[in-house]
Amino acid sequence: MTNMNETDDPPIPLCVDLDGTLVRTDMLFETFLLLAKTSPLSLASLPGWLMKGKASLKHRIAERVTIDAASLPYRTDVLVLIETARAAQRPIILATASCAGVANGITDHLGLFDEVLCSDEGTNLSSHAKASMLVERFGERGFDYIGNDKADLPVFARARRAFLVSSQDGLRQAARDRNHDIDFIEDPSGGFRVWWRALRIQQWLKNLLVFVPLLAAHQVTNPQLLFWAILAFISFSLCASSVYLLNDLLDLPADRKHRRKKNRPFAAGTLSVKSGIAAIPLLLGSSLILALQLPPRFLVVLGVYYFLTAAYSFLLKKQVIVDVMILASLYSIRVIAGAAATDIKPSFWLLAFSMFIFLSLALVKRYSELRDTAFSVKSLPGRGYRPEDLPVVLALGSSSGMISVLILAMYTQAEIVPVMYPSHEWLWFAPSLMLYWTARLWMKTVRGEVDEDPVLFAARDWQSIVVVALMGCTFFMAISGPSLW
Repeated sequence: MTNMNETDDPPIPLCVDLDGTLVRTDMLFETFLLLAKTSPLSLASLPGWLMKGKASLKHRIAERVTIDAASLPYRTDVLVLIETARAAQRPIILATASCAGVANGITDHLGLFDEVLCSDEGTNLSSHAKASMLVERFGERGFDYIGNDKADLPVFARARRAFLVSSQDGLRQAARDRNHDIDFIEDPSGGFRVWWRALRIQQWLKNLLVFVPLLAAHQVTNPQLLFWAILAFISFSLCASSVYLLNDLLDLPADRKHRRKKNRPFAAGTLSVKSGIAAIPLLLGSSLILALQLPPRFLVVLGVYYFLTAAYSFLLKKQVIVDVMILASLYSIRVIAGAAATDIKPSFWLLAFSMFIFLSLALVKRYSELRDTAFSVKSLPGRGYRPEDLPVVLALGSSSGMISVLILAMYTQAEIVPVMYPSHEWLWFAPSLMLYWTARLWMKTVRGEVDEDPVLFAARDWQSIVVVALMGCTFFMAISGPSLW
C-alpha cells in the first residue's frame, strides 16, 4: 500500500466515506431497521418521506432513532490509514451521504475527524454531489479519498489519490480508469460459507420435527405422505431462514454487544444489511410457493409460525417467561405442521410431551445465554432477564424436562399402545433413556458446556446420538421385535 506519511505544504486532507468504508454496514438501512423495531408505526410515513427525496428520508429516520456508535463494525484497515494520516498531521474529513445526526455520533465516538461533511435535509451528499463539494473545498486533486462503492467513482476521478475498499474486479478496474494512483483494500465479505451461517442451515435440523407425526403414525413407508412431509420440511426450512434473517437484522445492536453473536454475518458486517433485507422476501416467497402444493391446513400453520416469530422478534423476546414459551411453541408448531402436511391428527400424548420437552430446551438456551453474561452485565442484552434469575430458569427448565419424562412413562401404559406396538414392553426403556438424556443435558448446561442452542449441541454430542439411536431401537423393537413378557 502506498505510504501516506508524505509531507505537503499545506497538507493534503484525507477524506473518508462512511457506509461500507469506515463501517462495514450501511447506516440508512441500520437506522431503518432500528426504526422498524422501536417504532413500527412510523414505517407508514416512509413513502411520504421518500417522495421528498432520499436526503429527507435519511433525516426523518435519524430524527427518531439513536445509533450506538460504539458497537458498529469498523474497518481496521481504514482506521489504520486514518491514524497514519493523523500522525502526519493531515486534516481528516468524514465525507458521507449519511445525515448529521448519524455522522456526528460516529465522529464523537471515534474522535479522529477534524471536520464532517454530510447530507442535509435537502441534499444527498453522494456521487457527483460529494465530488463537487470536495473540489469546492479543497480544489481539483487537492484531497485523497477512501471509498467503497460505484457511487464513489466520480469522487475518485477528482481526487489526488484514491483508496478503494472492495474485492470486485469490475469495480476495481472502473476505479483504476478514473484514478491511476489508487490502492485497494480487500473486502472478503459475502460468499457461500457466510450465507450458510446467515441462513443457519444447521438449524434446519429442528425442522426434521415435521416428520415426527409420520413416524408416530407408522406411515413413513407411505410414498405420498413421505413426499408431502419432505415438501413441508423444505417449505418450513425456507420460511425459518427468512425469520432468522429478520431476527438477526432486528437484533443488530444487541448482537454486537454479545460475546458470540457479535460474529454473526450481519452484526460483524461480513454480509450487507441490504442483501439481508432483499433475501427475506425471496425466501418467504419460495416457502409459500411450496406450501401451496400441500393441504391448506399446512399454510395456516406456517402463517401462525411466521406471525409468532415476527411477534417474538419485534416485541415478545423482551418479555420474561413469555419468550421461552414462544420458543417452545415454535418447536411444537413444527410437529403440528408435519401433521397438517400429511393430514395425520397428532395425539394428545405427542402434543403434551412436545410442550414440556421443548419448554425445557428453550430454557436451556436462555440459561446458557444468561450464564455467559451473568458476571459481566446487569441484564441480558435484548432480553428481560437478570443474573439473579439463573436459579429460577434452572428450576423451571429441569422440572419441565422431568415432566416430559413422566408423560412419556405414562404413555407406555396408554390404551392405544398395545394396538400400535405389539411388543409394547420394549417401550419401558424409553423413559429411562429420556430421563438420562434430560438430566445430563441440564448438568452440562449448568457447567457451561452446552452451546446456546441445545439442538445443535445434541447433534454434535456422541452420547446424545447414542441415546437417539437406542430410542429408535426401542420403538422399532416394540413394533417388530419379540415380546419381553
